[in-house]
Amino acid sequence: MAATPLELARAAAMAADSKKAEDLVVIDLSQDSDVCDYFVICTAANARMADAIVDEVEEKLRVNYGERPLSSEGRADGAWILMDYGALVVHVFQPESREFYRLDNLWGDAPRVEL
Repeated sequence: MAATPLELARAAAMAADSKKAEDLVVIDLSQDSDVCDYFVICTAANARMADAIVDEVEEKLRVNYGERPLSSEGRADGAWILMDYGALVVHVFQPESREFYRLDNLWGDAPRVEL
């Protein structure tokens, strides 16, 4: 049986947390967006940490759920890496980019998922 988008979001968040992601938030967009059901947003202190977080999320979702990202962008500079899993989109930011784009604020009214 396939995992639900919520299960994938929680697994992605736990994987990111295991690699010391900061300011981790899971936003439930299932009632607010036609694009996806959940955002996982986190901050990595630098490009090396961003790579480690992305690698861990990809590995855990592939090994445990058979899921691979439909697309992935931003890995070259690591300032904002986006992994699109369809119903789940994972955003790994470096601090300056997270502050600039403020995705948390754009979706401020959407519910947060308790981890």
